[in-house]
Amino acid sequence: MKSEIFREAIKSRSKVRFYYGLFEWVVEPYYISTDRNGNKVLYAKVSSSNKVKKFDFRKMANIKVFNDYKFSPVIPIIPMAS
Repeated sequence: MKSEIFREAIKSRSKVRFYYGLFEWVVEPYYISTDRNGNKVLYAKVSSSNKVKKFDFRKMANIKVFNDYKFSPVIPIIPMAS
């Protein structure tokens, strides 16, 4: 369920709010992956900051997608030469 929510947010470039532990975060999601222990994680840029943080899916709660607030990626994607 969380994967689908974040996949759609990444695809539509929508900001997301969720609780992580005791804190509320508003982020711009970029990438879903697994860490070396096999736990699913989200890499996201924290809004009003230049920090990219890793968030463990197991610690996220009350996820809200802001479809009205779009963002442009700030992480440059360099095309690979063939």
